[in-house]
Amino acid sequence: MVLDISSLPLAFQFTSPGPILVKIGPLTIRWYGLLIATAVLVGVSLSQYLAKRRNVNPELLSDLSIWLVLGAIPAARIYYVLFEWAEYAKHPEKIIAIWEGGIAIHGAIIGGTIAALIFAKLKRVSFWQLADLVAPSLVLGQAIGRWGNFFNSEAFGRPTNLPWKLFIPCRFDPAKNLCLGRPLQYQSFEYFHPTFLYESLWDLMVFALLLNLFFRSVSGKLKLKVGTLIMVYLTAYSTGRFWIEGLRTDSLLLGNLRIAQIVSLTGIIAGLAGLAWLYFRKRPLPDVVASSD
Repeated sequence: MVLDISSLPLAFQFTSPGPILVKIGPLTIRWYGLLIATAVLVGVSLSQYLAKRRNVNPELLSDLSIWLVLGAIPAARIYYVLFEWAEYAKHPEKIIAIWEGGIAIHGAIIGGTIAALIFAKLKRVSFWQLADLVAPSLVLGQAIGRWGNFFNSEAFGRPTNLPWKLFIPCRFDPAKNLCLGRPLQYQSFEYFHPTFLYESLWDLMVFALLLNLFFRSVSGKLKLKVGTLIMVYLTAYSTGRFWIEGLRTDSLLLGNLRIAQIVSLTGIIAGLAGLAWLYFRKRPLPDVVASSD
């Protein structure tokens, strides 16, 4: 007997209640902004806790978090806007409207990495040691932040009839004669893959893997070289992002190529190369200062 899961009750159907959490007079609190703020606060607290377990001054991670936010969020927005410039060129006033969505995690990682490198150089601490302490917080923050896409009804996949399908409402524009928010090629479809959910769940699995490695390391059950956790993050996260991106209908493109898949493939190669360097060549990763294991 073959079970047709498309016929199961729609107990897991997702429908966004809308992007706005509460509006009081001129004050508007959006789910997207709340989730980003939550991800940052949870991430900082976790990285400080992990720092204590590794006998690293937790205040160092508190200071680093400010640098990361200042480097990551603007870079995430700039990255997204650059690849969607044809649209933003028509509406330049929306370039700074980050509360409406439209940030790219790969841009955030690039901006955060640059900020962390500068911070490590100025503080004379190991960049890779900082990266290891931040990696679990980073992927947990991504798992939380992905739900902002749900509330904004964005970053979904191709049409599907699976029980956990995502409903995208039709906001009909009579002037354009189409449903805003739905891809042009899928105007007649109502239900789509909730790729935000897929990535959030994948991120939680990567988070569990990193925490397991971390605590096995601090307990002495496993000896990890400096830089291992961030390389595992880079490999594992990029692997999930590569296949999930293939389901997306709104990928940033360079010609016919999905930018996120190109970057993810690069991340997989870089992560595996870093692990091979550490454990096969048995040499430390190049750093701003010498680090010990």
